[in-house]
Amino acid sequence: MPQSLAINSDYKRSLLDSLELFKHVHPDDVHELLQRCDRRDVAAGEQLLSPGAKNEYVFIVLSGSLNVHVGSIETPSLATMEVGACVGEMSIIEDRDPSAYVIAAEDSHLLLIHQTILWEMVDASHDFAKNLLVVLSERVRSHNRVIAESFGEMKKFEHHAKTDALTNLANRHAMQQLFPATIKNFVEKHEPVSMIMIDVDEFKRFNDMFGHIAGDRALSAVSQILKSQFRPRDLLVRYGGDEFAVLLPGATQAQALEIADRARQAVSGTTGDSNDSLIQIPVKISMGVAELAANGDLESLIRAADAALYRAKHAGRNNVSV
Repeated sequence: MPQSLAINSDYKRSLLDSLELFKHVHPDDVHELLQRCDRRDVAAGEQLLSPGAKNEYVFIVLSGSLNVHVGSIETPSLATMEVGACVGEMSIIEDRDPSAYVIAAEDSHLLLIHQTILWEMVDASHDFAKNLLVVLSERVRSHNRVIAESFGEMKKFEHHAKTDALTNLANRHAMQQLFPATIKNFVEKHEPVSMIMIDVDEFKRFNDMFGHIAGDRALSAVSQILKSQFRPRDLLVRYGGDEFAVLLPGATQAQALEIADRARQAVSGTTGDSNDSLIQIPVKISMGVAELAANGDLESLIRAADAALYRAKHAGRNNVSV
């Protein structure tokens, strides 16, 4: 008889140890409290927890499994809670509605611990209280990891949204954010701001002759040369297609004109440096330069630089105009 009782006690201990909240908890410490807990069968797809619905229970998986979804039940499962795991404890500890959806991944059998009994178990067993803290700590780390991963994905998305894939320059979307702030800053300091609009001459003809792959390579090469010709604080973007735009904060029209012509020569291969030119590729550029007028803004500056570019084109291309 004593041996039978010992076996029964060992079995209870082994069963409790398989549950994360009851690991190393002595059965006698929580036996009466466990008798007051409910058990529940749930069918696959049945919803246990959801944001906006108050929760009063910790659910422990005795068989089956539960899926956790964040944001919507339609989103991919963030985690699957297997046998021994628990859910619902965070909403009870925080006294807030659940932050996620918990749905049965398959037919499952659960142990339900009401919040009042949960606190009694904390008082009854030091090991239970310690296990609860461990579970909470793991949840916080998991949440932080999800936040960090989400932030990383968001930053990647923002980078791709603001960066031209071909040239790795900022794109027109980024320009609409960067240029106005820079213009405002220099206007407030009563310093000049200029812009250069750049267009690859007869680029359609180049594509027709050599193909779009060669055209992409030429645009990429042009962008690399342009980057090497402008100052670190100048903002170079791919405006679209075969057009580029550069904002030169602190530069007058005369200074911008000088910088632009040097860049044009670098692209055309007339700088004498064959390593920093497209001398082997028949590509040249035209450029229009304008300085921000009094009371001007980004739109008026773009129009002025674009008009100057039009004049450069009609002056024979491979030219810089104001």
